[in-house]
Amino acid sequence: MRVLVACEFTGIVRSVFRALGHDAWSCDLEESEYEPQFHIMGDVLDVLDMKWDLMVAHPPCTYLCNAGVQLLNTSARWEKMAAAADFFNRLHRADIGRIAIENPIPHRYAKTLIGDYTQLIQPWQFGHGEVKPTCLWLKGLPELKPTELCIGRKSASTNETKKDRSKSRSRTFPGIAVAMAQQWGEA
Repeated sequence: MRVLVACEFTGIVRSVFRALGHDAWSCDLEESEYEPQFHIMGDVLDVLDMKWDLMVAHPPCTYLCNAGVQLLNTSARWEKMAAAADFFNRLHRADIGRIAIENPIPHRYAKTLIGDYTQLIQPWQFGHGEVKPTCLWLKGLPELKPTELCIGRKSASTNETKKDRSKSRSRTFPGIAVAMAQQWGEA
């Protein structure tokens, strides 16, 4: 199966799909941290028509998520939210049969532009002891089934500095990546 992992610089999701035998590629404006030979550095909108069977997308959430709603204090910020929603929707409308878009819980203004999510998952459902609500907008895919429930849950951002927070929070937990590849790689 040809898999596009959009807006991923870490290679986490892509590498799990590749390990299961899929022709998986990541695409991001940043260089890949892992296996750059399977990474397309550039605008993902330019590669959406390359005959993908599945896309897992992680678009930027700064202006769409609940945590970012306080940033909507100027007209320029509202314009950035509209642009972020447009990018999100272009990924969601891509001519790819199976699509999963991952983002944090959206604020109410974003929801009016991108719609409601299909499923809310947590890392603690996939073998990690952290709490980090993650929404999935699914097209042509089943909801992810939890694989390993954990107890002793803590916030995923407890030990992050402001400097590291954005990059750190954009990393997919490996247990979630494995569930995506195992469950959606067979869908």
